[in-house]
Amino acid sequence: MARHKGLSFYEKKKRISREMIREIFVTLFYCFAAILVAFVIVFSVGMKISVIGVSMEPALYNGQEVLINRFSYKILAPKRGDVIAFLPNGNTNSHYYLKRVIGLPGERVQIIGGYVYINGEPLGEDETYDKIADAGIAETEISLGSDEYFVLGDNRNASEDSRSGNIGPVKRETITGKVWFKMPQGEDPMGFVK
Repeated sequence: MARHKGLSFYEKKKRISREMIREIFVTLFYCFAAILVAFVIVFSVGMKISVIGVSMEPALYNGQEVLINRFSYKILAPKRGDVIAFLPNGNTNSHYYLKRVIGLPGERVQIIGGYVYINGEPLGEDETYDKIADAGIAETEISLGSDEYFVLGDNRNASEDSRSGNIGPVKRETITGKVWFKMPQGEDPMGFVK
């Protein structure tokens, strides 16, 4: 029998064994199970709704779909800066409103000279938001109850929000959840809502 020096062009044929087939099926099963569990979690915790109107531009656009986390506020309270979904005054015949939390329970909110003041101090917002043209009911100081939030749209001068007499401060029980994830809109990348 001749000895082969250096590289050998002879390779062992790989066989598909029962163990290999079993591993493939086990891996596929776990992948399918993980996808199913993720699907169930997202749809039991989340809720998909469409943005109506331009009040949250540029963060959210009219017609854009967002995923609402209905579970987070069962554990934690909304915080300043969160974008929430709520039914105004708990009206189940209304569409969901999406607004940003500005004032928290127990705080005093007022709009003076187009700017938001919390407990007599100006709210330190960046220049992203327009100067508010109409203070609405927040022209006089509003004291929030222990379960009330003051909300505004990001597009301050094209928003019906807590400044409107027919909405006012938003009660905790009318909040459906936190806007969690936005679906892509045109060239806007998909991502978490800030």
